[in-house]
Amino acid sequence: MLLKKISVIDCQLAGVSGDMLAAALLDLGADEEKTIEAMESVKNFIDECEKLKISVGEKLIHGVKAKKLFIDFIDKRKFRFGREILEAVKKCISELKFSREAEAFALSSIKTLIEAEAKIHGEKLEEVKLHEAGSVDTLVDVIGVAKAAEELNLFRETVYATPIAVGKGLLKFSHGIFSTPAPATLEILKKRKFRFLGGVIDEELTTPTGAALLTNLASASLPSFPLMIPLNVGYGSGLKEFKEIPNVLRIIKGEIDELPYTDLIYVLETNLDDVSGEIIGYVIEKLMSEGAKDVSVIPIFTKKNRPGYILKVISDEAHVNKLISLIMKETGTLGVRVNSCIRHLALRDKTVIKIKLNQNIEEPISLKISRNKEGEIIQVKPEYEEAKRIAVKTNKPLKEVYFKAVKEAEKILGKFGRRKTGSQRSW
Repeated sequence: MLLKKISVIDCQLAGVSGDMLAAALLDLGADEEKTIEAMESVKNFIDECEKLKISVGEKLIHGVKAKKLFIDFIDKRKFRFGREILEAVKKCISELKFSREAEAFALSSIKTLIEAEAKIHGEKLEEVKLHEAGSVDTLVDVIGVAKAAEELNLFRETVYATPIAVGKGLLKFSHGIFSTPAPATLEILKKRKFRFLGGVIDEELTTPTGAALLTNLASASLPSFPLMIPLNVGYGSGLKEFKEIPNVLRIIKGEIDELPYTDLIYVLETNLDDVSGEIIGYVIEKLMSEGAKDVSVIPIFTKKNRPGYILKVISDEAHVNKLISLIMKETGTLGVRVNSCIRHLALRDKTVIKIKLNQNIEEPISLKISRNKEGEIIQVKPEYEEAKRIAVKTNKPLKEVYFKAVKEAEKILGKFGRRKTGSQRSW
């Protein structure tokens, strides 16, 4: 079995901030001394920072032991321009000799933050005034997360996030009172297409800095945890304390089975007991033409022993909402169940061969060749529409066209590898 290292940042309960993310990475095993040294070096690259001292402690929060960052600083600037913050990060990572991946992450994260603020305020990136985002602790968070993630080798592994709790209610910041999430936080999540939810706490749970760091460290936000084997867990505490929940971010490092090709799919289902066969046939055709990967119908008995059907649709993420709307519009169903899962796929090749069915007449036909993770051929299958065309043209049975195509393919399998003994054909 091939195993692949992954990490999942779980922020669906208490959201994410820069200090929580850095603390969780330290709890996961990042070198504490090197990370704190990198964070405290920020003082050398930003003006009017008279004091910067960082320490790490542990705290029991709702029965959960978590690492917590304490950042003690004196910053006399009320705001900084985007160009100042960007230049400070560039100088800092150059002096610290970050790896190429850590350097790219730090720059991308701070640019994500500044670009979001610039768009919200209608300013250029270089000229936008950053108040909270221009504070010393913002740079400390960026440098700390970059260094800790580098220590844990996360830039060379796959990182996911769960949906991000942003909180609810109103928040007060430099520009006045606004509803949660903060405009910059929402802009970052919108641009990066990360899922978020309100959560149970009537406060801001996810900060713009936390959102910028998370969306650059994680490649995507999943609706739920993937099928994985957990190896290690890191807990990072935030500054606030809540009665209802622990203000904790956790990172789970683990392994998943690695096959040559996987993707994330969504299975859409609904029960139908008052739709005619004609409508169902039409809906199947419509769904396939609108982007569904596959559609199936399963006969069932519903309430009061009524005969009915389960309509099941496989979709990628891009088409989910469109297909749900189509199902509801065309069938009149009152609800559609949605489940996400990782799909493991065989590696697939295509080739074209020629087969002879009538004397001196050769016909080209496409073949789909599937392989398992060891590279062995597990299936050779002619394209149905092409086989059908040849059968009609030559007045031969379809099964004979299939047989001839496979026989011809077996003569040239050396180009693709040997068929695994005992493999089954699907026709």
